Amino acid sequence: MSKLICKCGHVNPEGSELCQACGRTLTEEAAKRKTNDVMRYEGMARRSQTYHTSIIDKVWNFFSSVKVGVWLIVITLVASAIGTIFPQEFFIPQNIPAVEYYEDRYGIAGKIYYVLGFHDLYGSWWYMLLVAAIGTSIIIASLDRGVPLYKALKKQRVERHDSFLKRQRIYSAYEAKGSQDTLNRLSEGLKKRRYKVRVENGSLLAEKNQFSRWGPYINHTGLIIFLIGAMLRFVPGMYVDEMLWIREGETEIIPGTGQEYLLKNEGFTLETYQEGDSEVFDETIQRTGAIAKNFQTDAILYKKDDNAIAGSTDNITEVDHHAIQVNVPMKFDQFALYQTDYIEDELYKMSFTMDSKETGEPVGSFTVDLFNPNTSGLYELNDGYAVEISGYYPDFSGFDDGEPQSVSPLPNNPAFLFNMISPEHPDGEVAFVAIQQNLEPLGENDYEISFNGIETRDISGLTVRKDLTLWILALGGTIFMFGVIVGSYWNHRRIWIKTDADSNLYAAGHTNKNWYGLKKDIAPAFEYAGLDQPDDHQELKESKGNAKEEDESGTTREHK
Repeated sequence: MSKLICKCGHVNPEGSELCQACGRTLTEEAAKRKTNDVMRYEGMARRSQTYHTSIIDKVWNFFSSVKVGVWLIVITLVASAIGTIFPQEFFIPQNIPAVEYYEDRYGIAGKIYYVLGFHDLYGSWWYMLLVAAIGTSIIIASLDRGVPLYKALKKQRVERHDSFLKRQRIYSAYEAKGSQDTLNRLSEGLKKRRYKVRVENGSLLAEKNQFSRWGPYINHTGLIIFLIGAMLRFVPGMYVDEMLWIREGETEIIPGTGQEYLLKNEGFTLETYQEGDSEVFDETIQRTGAIAKNFQTDAILYKKDDNAIAGSTDNITEVDHHAIQVNVPMKFDQFALYQTDYIEDELYKMSFTMDSKETGEPVGSFTVDLFNPNTSGLYELNDGYAVEISGYYPDFSGFDDGEPQSVSPLPNNPAFLFNMISPEHPDGEVAFVAIQQNLEPLGENDYEISFNGIETRDISGLTVRKDLTLWILALGGTIFMFGVIVGSYWNHRRIWIKTDADSNLYAAGHTNKNWYGLKKDIAPAFEYAGLDQPDDHQELKESKGNAKEEDESGTTREHK
């Protein structure tokens, strides 16, 4: 790596724009650039502007670009927006394969949506790659700029060359005012304004709020921690957000617990507001019907013993008994079960009778469990009568080429193909029975099946949640907001004072923002030393431009 040797003799790394000893510009390009642009990183060499040959250099330079970082964020935001066009896989019916659901429901657009992984956007590999790329860009961009800035601010020299002072926006020269007393009074006045003052060989450097330069880097640190927390949600065991639908009387394994915990639904309770309970709800009740006041699941939590078999409900121990309500979850072992939904009156069992058409009298009755029908045996009735289920269609949707069809395994519209066995017909008679349908596909029968009643039960919708990343996200967000505050409410202010052998005094000032605040801040110190406030050359340039325009036109124009 070649070096840049300043006229003062100081050796600067390649890529430097200002000499770190005296402040002279080291290249013609730096001399042509605006002072504020050069001073952004104190004129220090940045790796991305110095090395360009190896693969590592090219990768570093790519991710250190602010434009690349912005484009990565834009692409991620666009992808996130596209992910909201159709529902995510979590919200579609769980009894239908996702590939079939999206294509059947949304056509070719749904198929493309599924193939590209938008159906599970936040779990797709390419979305995780985008998030990782954003994190990489933030880290590299911060190191590329932060390390040189740290080195420059740590090694600031008090004495600066005249050319460095004259390039500053705030600058004035005071003839025959450079006495030691004046310098002491300036030092005293600036210290009163809480500046950190250093004096060497008739030169003075006063600095204030240097920490504010690290505001953006604190932001980046918070963002990186936040992104790490977001990515950890895809590590098994760190984050669980699952839905558990559990029917009354059932015992189910709680998803996300590694089959270690089970839950039994002892009963579901729904309470609604009645007219007269509250004036607030009376009008709404009359207009829309019932309003839920409380819905809860009385649940028992079980934990499997060490010798329990996976998938079995044997060898389990009761851990807790809890009424799960909205905003009153059951908590255990870093998990929480929230009551979030319910389904009332799901068909559970259907009762039938086998009747003689001739007499109209029933010869026996039987009950079919719609979730576990006896399709491999007989429902024994009285005196040699029996019924066999030859076909079960839980969600009957019609016939296709004479064959009954079911669109889902849920008993939303159950239909049966019964074989009725009687002493007169030992081989049985065939009947197709559905809600409001009773067909005899093989001819007229002597017996028929009639509905005798139904039994329903409620289903509780519970959200299983575990989040070990929440504190990481909160930490990242807190650090980010702290960086915003640091960068927004403070600014880095510096004043350089220099005296020469002829007792002339030169003053220059710089800040990364809020020039008006800087001028107002240093004015009392210069007044205390008996000096006029240093000039703001940008304001002088603008005022000269206004005066010239007034002279040429004869009128005054307001500049904004």
